[in-house]
Amino acid sequence: MPGELAGDTVTVSDQKEAGQLYNKGNYGYPVKGGGLDLDLTEALYLMESERLEILRNGKDVSFDELFIEASRTVDGFDVKYQVYRDLRSRGFVVKNETGAFDMAVYPRGKIISNSRPQFMVRAVSERMELDITDFSSEILKIRDKGYEILYGVADEEGDVTYYKMSVRNPKGSVFCEETDNVAKGKLIGDRVFVFEEKDREILENAGYFGKAVGDVYQLSLIESKYLIKKGILEVSDNNGNMITAESMRPSADDEDLLLRTAAYFDLRSRGLVVKTGFKYGTHFRVYEGSPDDSHAKYLVHAVSAYDVATWPEISRTVRLSGGVKKSILFCRIGEKTEYYEFRWFRP
Repeated sequence: MPGELAGDTVTVSDQKEAGQLYNKGNYGYPVKGGGLDLDLTEALYLMESERLEILRNGKDVSFDELFIEASRTVDGFDVKYQVYRDLRSRGFVVKNETGAFDMAVYPRGKIISNSRPQFMVRAVSERMELDITDFSSEILKIRDKGYEILYGVADEEGDVTYYKMSVRNPKGSVFCEETDNVAKGKLIGDRVFVFEEKDREILENAGYFGKAVGDVYQLSLIESKYLIKKGILEVSDNNGNMITAESMRPSADDEDLLLRTAAYFDLRSRGLVVKTGFKYGTHFRVYEGSPDDSHAKYLVHAVSAYDVATWPEISRTVRLSGGVKKSILFCRIGEKTEYYEFRWFRP
């Protein structure tokens, strides 16, 4: 069927043909008089599907010509078209959006007039940086509407991988037990060691802090900071000088210490048991209950609200968490602490 290109719109004037496109595929936007306006993405997809021929001033416009022209007009058009094309080929109804999201995706088999979007989609290149500060503003706008956020990440070969992003509110059942007894430990290197049996018992009963290694009980710096703040632990150096939580520093530079400490304190305040996530390539592994009776449910990585991440980094982290059957949460540390989950998704 023919369509006439004018500016950034292709108009199908024949009422019957326009009706078929709109009613059977939800393409375009009806116009007065029975025609249909298509945006450039829709028009290109219909051309590629051999369902539309495009004219301008009576002359044929090729797919190549329209693609190049659309790329000049729309920022990131090549990536947006790859994602649009992939979603349409999977049977979804897709409508282009303006603003924070590039597309609204409707469930298979539905029509726009009697349904609402299932996903709001951002189309991004695998080389594009993801600004963490974007998370809150985007999610809050659509979360209450019941939509899900979907990132369509187009790689350099044109394949598209999808990631769902959602806000999480992790909670557990293990809270730090208050006690009148105070355990005593020694700071040696980058750990605090507890030698007395009675002090070890205090820590073991407080809520799964530290670990026994042979005859010695040891705590990480972050655990020790938390326990000092709670009044459950006193720490001194080899000379007997008392050490405060604020003065406790690692022997080598640790750029993530402040972020990890903030995340640890917040996770513990939620009743979660927090252990190192080093062997998983993240900051923490997190349990909702006793580590003796369950596996870690989450892997948590602390990030600054002002940092950016790349999609290859996110992809590696998500793939790793999926391989060990745990949810990966990015703990965003800013004016408030928020948790975001990315999951690989097959539409």
